[in-house]
Amino acid sequence: MPNAIVLGGGMVGVASALHLQRRGWSVVLVDRNEPGRETSYGNTGIIQGEAVRPYPMPRDLASLLRIATGRTNDVRYRLLALPYHLRPLLQYWRNSAPARHERITAAYAQIITHAVREHDIFIREAGAGNLVQRGGFHLLHRDRAALDAAVAIAESLRTAYGIKFQALTADGLVRAEPGLKQAGAGAIHWQDSWTVSDPGGLVTAYAALFQSRGGTIIHGDAATLTQTPSGWSVRGGNGPVDAEAAVVALGPWSPELLRRLGYRFPLVRKRGYHRHYAAATSLQLPLVDASFGYAMAPMSRGLRITTGAEFTGPDAPPTPVQLGRAEQAAQQLVDLGSPVERDPWYGTRPCTPDMLPVLGRAPRHRGLWLNFGHGHQGFTLGPVSGRLLAELMSGEAPAVDMFPYRPERF
Repeated sequence: MPNAIVLGGGMVGVASALHLQRRGWSVVLVDRNEPGRETSYGNTGIIQGEAVRPYPMPRDLASLLRIATGRTNDVRYRLLALPYHLRPLLQYWRNSAPARHERITAAYAQIITHAVREHDIFIREAGAGNLVQRGGFHLLHRDRAALDAAVAIAESLRTAYGIKFQALTADGLVRAEPGLKQAGAGAIHWQDSWTVSDPGGLVTAYAALFQSRGGTIIHGDAATLTQTPSGWSVRGGNGPVDAEAAVVALGPWSPELLRRLGYRFPLVRKRGYHRHYAAATSLQLPLVDASFGYAMAPMSRGLRITTGAEFTGPDAPPTPVQLGRAEQAAQQLVDLGSPVERDPWYGTRPCTPDMLPVLGRAPRHRGLWLNFGHGHQGFTLGPVSGRLLAELMSGEAPAVDMFPYRPERF
């Protein structure tokens, strides 16, 4: 029986472990924390079946000036931290050119269109259906012109990929969400996506499924990963763990580990914040407020607000300015109530400059495999990329063309 160490207890790591286990591998999952306590915990909880186009960087001067002058809440940056982000951001900007972005979208769409189906398998096997709602989410636009442009984009996605949506007037949105005080110009109801009331809890449920099938989860230090004559070894709480293969699925921490092995993977690191609120009247479905760059989602702990991207230093203290602005904007739509937590949560979303995950065999080390860099979509894509990696490691023909995600492209 082949054996493997999977480094990382987020959605991507747990899903990779499950898919390897399904193919007869003996797997040890290693993380410093319990599964689902890092980046996978902090998102909006949407399994985004509609997101076939990855987020491009704006290229028009007006949008760039709005970001540079702080007049948008989607993106915030700290000037002193920009040198740290400059090179991958320039590559990201280059790959956001229309022709390049269309090629990237073709590769991205072939994996994300499998996301809901792959999650559905794990949800049923883990008995986690109580955490999942299958009604989609709303994308609200406060401006009529912006809503019309969004409808045109939605129509193109329906034509190209069969994505389901409904355009709602302001009155239609209020009927769907009676707790709203106002509804702007209306919304897009994306109908193919599923939503989760406890994202970290869903990862925990998948991890429990892994354990129930004989998998082992240990606390350990991924930084101790070393190559051995027979494979790989990592230090756990009770001593070293050895295996013939190792999978690096550490999200934003993956490049730091791999740098010690001579690899240089560029990564755009986007910090995001969230906080829960004890709203008197919650939402039926998550709502993204496009004008102010945040999302609200009904969670088991309250109404969660999640922010856009902050570019800051990796060890910089929290500066939840975007969260404060989002809270002010959200108060115009709902009665938020009091914050549930004293301090906001924050974490880092890892995105490669070409918006595609790093997925496959490490070029220069036998038995070392990579699965990271999913941008905003690690929670959505984990079961898909985990399946593809397990197919590669098991000598199976992957369900899609793997060339666009190959690690050696960097």
